[in-house]
Amino acid sequence: NKRYTERLVSAQKSTGEEDALVVMKGELLGMPVVACAFEFAFMAGSMGSVVGARFVDAVNKAIESSCALVCFSACGGARMQESLMALMQMAKTSAALKRLSEAKLPYISVITDQTFGGVSASLAMLGDINIGEPKARIGFAGRRVIEQTVREKLPDSFQQSEFLLEHGALDMIVDRRDMRKKVARLIAMMTNTTHQKG
Repeated sequence: NKRYTERLVSAQKSTGEEDALVVMKGELLGMPVVACAFEFAFMAGSMGSVVGARFVDAVNKAIESSCALVCFSACGGARMQESLMALMQMAKTSAALKRLSEAKLPYISVITDQTFGGVSASLAMLGDINIGEPKARIGFAGRRVIEQTVREKLPDSFQQSEFLLEHGALDMIVDRRDMRKKVARLIAMMTNTTHQKG
């Protein structure tokens, strides 16, 4: 059984990333944007203290720059090795998003396959617009755990983006190939600006 530090070093070597969340500032079809993306290959995209701090930094950068924040989530849950520190990131990221909302800046959350645990229960579902990719598996607890708890068989589509859209948890489903244009259109609409055709 590997120690946490060994797992971190191994994940850093295999992915080329320092942790599970990458943050960048740039332009999307001519509009300024701060974007975050989870790297699922880095310890299942789990959220620990570094991921939480990076997400808060992304929010701060969006506020400083008066621009939209877009986050692409892919997560297996909270980083168990950090126990309570990992769970605290749910409150920390949610509080940061409240500040973004108070600054009247848009937050678009793109939820990819798969997104579970603390990320799904906090930053992934708090978008002004929540977008799911087709057939993405999204939820808090896993299907097996829920079935064992409620002692019922759940529908096959349970926890898929289409099911969540039908039940009001998502605003839309967008294929990855159309994501750039759709997100740009949404930001332009929400900020009352124009974007380049792309």
